[in-house]
Amino acid sequence: MVSDVLNRHPRILSLSEFFSFIGLRTFLRRRVSGPYMWRLYSRQQYRTRFMLQGRYEELLYPVDAPDARFSQADVPPILCATLPHLTERYEALFDELGPVVRGQSRQSPADHFRRHFEWLGERFNRRVWAERSGGSLLFASRLLRQFPEARVIHVYRDGRETALSMSNHYLFRMIVATMRAFPTVGIDMMELMARGKHWDRISPWLEPFVSAFFRPEWLPHDKLTLTDFATFWSGMIERGQRVFSRLPPERLLNLRFEDVQANPEEQLRRLIGFISPQLEDEAWLREASAIPRQTSSRFAKLEPAQQDAVARACRPGLELLGYPL
Repeated sequence: MVSDVLNRHPRILSLSEFFSFIGLRTFLRRRVSGPYMWRLYSRQQYRTRFMLQGRYEELLYPVDAPDARFSQADVPPILCATLPHLTERYEALFDELGPVVRGQSRQSPADHFRRHFEWLGERFNRRVWAERSGGSLLFASRLLRQFPEARVIHVYRDGRETALSMSNHYLFRMIVATMRAFPTVGIDMMELMARGKHWDRISPWLEPFVSAFFRPEWLPHDKLTLTDFATFWSGMIERGQRVFSRLPPERLLNLRFEDVQANPEEQLRRLIGFISPQLEDEAWLREASAIPRQTSSRFAKLEPAQQDAVARACRPGLELLGYPL
C-alpha cells in the first residue's frame, strides 16, 4: 500500500522491496567496487532464492511469462520488485542501470546506494527517494547508521492481525522457523532480536550461516504456532521502538495502518507533509486516497483460546504502540 501510494506521486521515487531482495550482507564490507555492487543486484544469493521458493507475494517480475528473459531460478534481485515497480520497461531499465552501477569507484555500500538512487531519481525526474521493505525493523538500526540523514516513516498494524498475516507468508515462516531452531544450541534468537545489543553484528551473518548449516526441510515448520508469529512481531516492535527512541520528532513519523484505512486523505496528507511540504499535491492526494481499503479482521474469527494466546504474545508490542488490549 505505501509503495503504491508513493509511486503515484510525480516527484517521489518509490523503491519497493529493494533491501528485501538485495539483503544486508553488502554492509559487512566497508568499501566495495561497482562490479561487486552489480553482482549483488544481478545475481541471486541465498536470500533471493529463499524468498522465491514460496512465491513471495511482492514478486513483480513475471517469471512464468513465456517471453520473460529470466526465470524464477535466475531473476536478478533488483528485477524481482524494485525495477518493475518503477516502469513497465523494467528489463530495458535493468540494461541501462548496469553500466552506471559497474562504473562507480570503490566506496562504501551506502554511498553506492545513494549514487544509484540519485541516478534513478534523475532518470524518472523524481525529487526524493523512499525505500520500503517489509520487515525492515529487523535491520532499522543498521540502515540508520548507513543513512544517518534519513527520516523514518514507521507504518504499523495491530500485531494480532499482523501475526496471522505473517503466518501465511513464506519468508516470515522461514525466519520464525529458523529462530525456533536456535534454542536447541542454547541461543534464544527472539530475545536477542528484541533486546540484544549485538543483534546488528550478528544478523547479516545469519543468512550465510543458515545457508551453510540448515536446510529448509530441517526447520520446525510443522511446530510453528500463531503465538510464535505474535512473539516475533512483538520482538520486532520492541527493537524498532528502541531504535526510534533515539530519533528527534522531526525525523520520525508513526503511521497506523488502521488510521490510513479509516481516513486516508488525512493520513496521507500527514505522510507527504512529513516527507516535504513542498511535495503537497491535491491531485495526487485524491488519487492516492482511493488505494487504502478496509479489510475484515481475521483475528476476530479465531477460537477464543487462540485469541487469548496471540493477544498475550502481542501484548508488549501492543502496549508500546498504544493499541487497546
